[in-house]
Amino acid sequence: MAPLLCSLQGPWRRVIFVATYESIAIAVSALGFMWATGQGAVHSGVISVVCSVIAIVWNLFFNTLFERWERRQRVRGRSLARRVAHAIGFEAGLSLVLVPLLAWWFDVRLWQALVMDFGLLLFFLAYTFVFTWAFDHLFGLPAAAR
Repeated sequence: MAPLLCSLQGPWRRVIFVATYESIAIAVSALGFMWATGQGAVHSGVISVVCSVIAIVWNLFFNTLFERWERRQRVRGRSLARRVAHAIGFEAGLSLVLVPLLAWWFDVRLWQALVMDFGLLLFFLAYTFVFTWAFDHLFGLPAAAR
């Protein structure tokens, strides 16, 4: 696939990907929190930034542990079952932190925070798919995927 803008590879690709992805995610999740809770832009924006930072740190930590576990497995490769386990483990761990945080921040019950977290999960499922597809079309596939 030929890129629409320019070919972007290496560390710059990752930096631009994460910065753009998280900036859009923060803006959209802040709007979602404003809509769902009736809180203002600053209150919703701050928690969106905090959630983003937590997700980035958790991603680095979780993937390090997952890949360490993966190296010790006799069967190599990433089967559908392994990918599902990875996704569930990542989201469950993130939810363990975000649900109580959202409940405290918005002064809601845990079940209400769980509903908010589920809304975030559904949003990020679709958003990640669309963003990654668009990014690859604009900047080309990474060298490893060609």
